[in-house]
Order: sequence, then C-alpha cells, then structure tokens
Amino acid sequence: MTRLLDSPERFGALPRVGADLIDAIERSGLVGRGGAGFPVATKWRAVAERSGGRAVIVVNGAEGEPRSQKDRLLMTARPHLVLDGAHIAARVLRARRVILYIGERHEKARQSMLRALSERTEPERNLVALAAAPARYVAGAETAAIHFLNEGIATPTTTPPLPFEQGVDRAPTLVQNVETLAHIALIARGGSANSTLITLAGGVARPGVVEVELGTTIGEAVRQGGGVAEQPRAVLVGGYFGSWMEPTEAWKLPLDHRLRLGCGVIGLLPSSSCPVCETAGIMRYLATESSAQCGPCFFGLRALADACTRIADGSSDGHDLARLHRWVDEVPGRGACRHPDGAVLFLSSALRVFAREFANHNGAHDFRRTA
Repeated sequence: MTRLLDSPERFGALPRVGADLIDAIERSGLVGRGGAGFPVATKWRAVAERSGGRAVIVVNGAEGEPRSQKDRLLMTARPHLVLDGAHIAARVLRARRVILYIGERHEKARQSMLRALSERTEPERNLVALAAAPARYVAGAETAAIHFLNEGIATPTTTPPLPFEQGVDRAPTLVQNVETLAHIALIARGGSANSTLITLAGGVARPGVVEVELGTTIGEAVRQGGGVAEQPRAVLVGGYFGSWMEPTEAWKLPLDHRLRLGCGVIGLLPSSSCPVCETAGIMRYLATESSAQCGPCFFGLRALADACTRIADGSSDGHDLARLHRWVDEVPGRGACRHPDGAVLFLSSALRVFAREFANHNGAHDFRRTA
C-alpha cells in the first residue's frame, strides 16, 4: 500500500478520472480527515449534482488546533500530493476555481505549496488562488472558511445554505481537508485510504506526526513515537474538541473513523501535571476563540472557563463544581455553531476522568455535599 508520508513527491501526470471516481472513493470507505469524519463520496456527490461547471474547491489547510501538526507537515513534505487531490476534485466536480486556504502562521507549508504550484502546468496554475486562513481555532470549520472567503470574517454557523448548496460566491463548494485530498490522489491511482496521520503530543518520547494503519491501537501509535516519556495520568483523544480517557482505556482503542479522532491529536498528560489546571487552561483558550455570535458561546464558555479557573487556583467558593455539572448539560445544542458543543464535550470528559482532582480542588466544600 502506498502511504502518504513515504510516497514520492510526484506520481507523474494526473490520472484520467471521471465521475466513476466517486464510486471508487465510496468503495475505499474514505471519510474526511479534518475532524468531522464525514463520508467523502457523499460530500462529492452533493457538489457534483449542483456544480453545472461553477463549483469551487477549497483546500482546507487552516489547521487551527494548537497541538495539531499533521496538515502543515503534509503540505510541507508532500505538496504535490495535495495539489493532485485538489485538481482531481476540480476535474471530477467540474470546478472553475481551486482556493488554497492555508493558515496564516503556517509559513513553511504555504511556501512549499506555492513552490509546488509553480511547477504545475499553466492551466493548473491558472485555476488556483491563495487565501490566508486567520490564526483562529474556528477558522478551519468549513462554514467559517466560506464566510471568510466571501466576507473576510471566519465565522462558523449551522444555518443553511450549506457549502455544497451555496458556498464561495454562492456557488456549490467542496471544502476538503488537505489530508483527505492527498488520499484522493492515491485512490485515483488505484491506492487505498487505509492509513491516517496522527499528531502525538505531551508526554511522549518523540512528539510529532506518525502515520499509522487504520485499526492501529492508540498504545501502538504511542510506541511508534518512542513510548511514554512519563507515566500518563490521562490521554486526550481528538484535541481540544476531543475527550479525556484513562490510559488503560485508551491504549486498546483502535484508531479508525468510529473513534472520535477529530483533528487526529493524541495528547498524553503526564502524572506530574495538574489535570484541573490543564483543563482550565484549555477552557480559557476555547472561550477566547468564541465567535461571539451567540450567548451560549460568548457568555456560556466564559462562565465555564471562569469556574474552572477558580477551582484550579483555589479561589472557588465550593459551589463551582456543582455549577459546572449543571452548565455542561445546559449549553449543548443552543449555540449558533458547534464551538460550544465541542468545548462542553471536552469539559464533560474532564469532569468524569478527573472527578477526584476536581473535588479536591473545589474550595472548602466537597462537591458530593454541594451538588
């Protein structure tokens, strides 16, 4: 099997592809590698049905998750593979434009993609434009990308129309993560989608990106990174919109689309670190990354972050933990986008896995007496 990171930079000319490629994508079982894990063939068919030669392809290299490195590594090391996938998508979906939407701080990745683009044929170059994605957590959401490209503001939403209906310049738009497009380039050449890129972070001997076969357990992936640097207290699966797990539970879990892999980050929290302080810091970050377009996100996340911080620094009145347990049930599903839902999923897992540490931090009163 040809894999993403050990493949050559060039595979020669683009393969001749048509609408039947979508069937091949479906048979491969490829799901998006940007976080949502949505079936790629379903997404492509939705755009193909509406394209009429007007479709737009957005190559999503925003990578706003702080701990993730996989997308920028792929753009830096295998830019032609990403461009191949983008141009194949343009051919199959009869797109008139391809937009490289790359994080404004990912300078090496952007320069590598531009160098690779300069080596393409003139028709391929003329199809492509570049846009700098804002350095914000939410900028990588596909609706945020559309809003930024149309209006200059990276604001996500859940309200219609969806990008495949009306996206960039109101045209049917495919927003696809760079790793997903690299897999498309391999599938079009008879390859498979049986690997995925994982960013190992925190207390691992060799933090960074590894490529693993789907079905590889988290424990095996950590061993590829040299094993643990320090006995972990917990494992964060999926980055800041993911979930904390006990190590004994995490080690045996297979890495595939049935697991909430999100952005593909596996973070190890060392036993010497304070899990309450770590959780509070991430919640403060997520609160500052709010798009400020609804109360649950702007006020709700700030309240959750403040309560976590008071517990962490010992200034809680003893009732903050009860408030957190109540609020995490009230916030989900009420926001204008999925940002508050992701933050609450993360916090709920922390309250479960670190229940003892939160109770011990919670001021003068134990949570079991105040809930």
